[in-house]
Amino acid sequence: MYQRNLTLLTDLYELTMMQGYFKEKDANETVIFDVFYRSNPDGNAFSICAGLEQVIDYIKNLKFEPEDVAYLRSVGLFDEDFLDYLLHFHFSGDIYAIPEGTVVFPREPLVKVIAPIMEAQLVETAILNIINHQSLIATKTSRIVYAARGDGIMEFGLRRAQGPDAGTYGARAAMIAGCIGTSNVLAGQLFDIPVKGTHAHSWIMSFPDELTAFRTYAKLYPSACILLVDTYDTLASGVPNAIRVFEEMRQAGIPLTFYGIRLDSGDLAYLSKKARVMLDEAGFTDAVISASNDLDEYLIDSLKIQGATITSWGVGTNLITSKDCPSFGGVYKLAAIKDKKTGKFIPKIKLSENTEKVTNPGNKTVRRIYDRRTGKIIADLICLVDEEFSEDKPLLLFDPIETWKKTHLAPGTYRMRELLIPVIQNGQCIYHSPKVMEIRDYCKEELNTLWEESRRLVNPHEIHVDLSNELWHMKTQLLDSYHYDG
Repeated sequence: MYQRNLTLLTDLYELTMMQGYFKEKDANETVIFDVFYRSNPDGNAFSICAGLEQVIDYIKNLKFEPEDVAYLRSVGLFDEDFLDYLLHFHFSGDIYAIPEGTVVFPREPLVKVIAPIMEAQLVETAILNIINHQSLIATKTSRIVYAARGDGIMEFGLRRAQGPDAGTYGARAAMIAGCIGTSNVLAGQLFDIPVKGTHAHSWIMSFPDELTAFRTYAKLYPSACILLVDTYDTLASGVPNAIRVFEEMRQAGIPLTFYGIRLDSGDLAYLSKKARVMLDEAGFTDAVISASNDLDEYLIDSLKIQGATITSWGVGTNLITSKDCPSFGGVYKLAAIKDKKTGKFIPKIKLSENTEKVTNPGNKTVRRIYDRRTGKIIADLICLVDEEFSEDKPLLLFDPIETWKKTHLAPGTYRMRELLIPVIQNGQCIYHSPKVMEIRDYCKEELNTLWEESRRLVNPHEIHVDLSNELWHMKTQLLDSYHYDG
């Protein structure tokens, strides 16, 4: 799973198109493809992009081994001259991307590939697979973390994930979006992230009685003693036995540095409030009450409203699978082809009867516009790479569909930041990926640039993604040029 050659992680039609380009077109024709998505998952007002480090690893290890070519030969679709080309294949193009952990919005390029057409076509499937999955889990996690209102969220989903890759890279994405730890030990090793966990009901059941099980666990892990109290009877047995063990530890002079209980069933609001009273009356006011049991952002938010005294949440299935919205919907679309005579990019556009499926043409970048006073995001502006802007000049923003909707920004009231940065140039990586915990810190700062109205779980305020005037006119002209009189 780690540092594998994923060259054949592609759809067959990528390879059949490659052979078509090889035989029927100039294989070195340079093109631009954009990776973007059309709508936020979960009814959210934003997404969190993730997966760039794995995209870079994929590009670095992109190579057809002899056994790969032998398999493709057995498929019966590919000629020997094309198969020989694949044996010498390497990625020679450029890739720009928005850094992991950045807040992003629909329709703006998250990744831009500039490469010979055969190379750009091959990498489509794997890039989408990686970016779609991790961005989905990071976005779902950000909602869960928000609902917890400062409490710690632990990612506990490995056993319910759709396979080892989804569990491990999903844990990575969850950490980026704000989790404090994961139960996934392999993810902890690979990404240098905290691993956390307690024990199962089977631990309790394997001993003659609950108290003996608690005592044994406390003896083994006195500095991380979270006891699962709902195996038999939470309030009549579990919590009283946990309190008894904590009293024995205190009497023995064992420091109670990190200790408490975990609830995994029943009415979590009711049980946590009762347990809190019992713990406090026994003098254990700093004991942690953690909870699991099919949690998601809506249940956590409801439990907080009900006054649940839980301060640590273990979230599994609904996080690692993004159960209520299991796909991200990122796409990979051709935006421009370089003219061999002039060296300029000729914009390309995909039309559709569905407005949201009409693509934005040309060689583009994304500029984020912030309110200078608050530091909050005003809008994102998709523009052409050679456009120049000055924060000392007024800026007009307008909705690219409902163009009468306009916003005028006065000079000095806003600041701009370009989001797309170069990560691969001429096939070589020029970008150093931060550690996951560093990306997590950056993501927290990114989330703080959102207005609170855009973070609410239900019916959030959407951030505008506008087109620059120059890009809008280019798009309009292309649309007009494809108008046929019938």
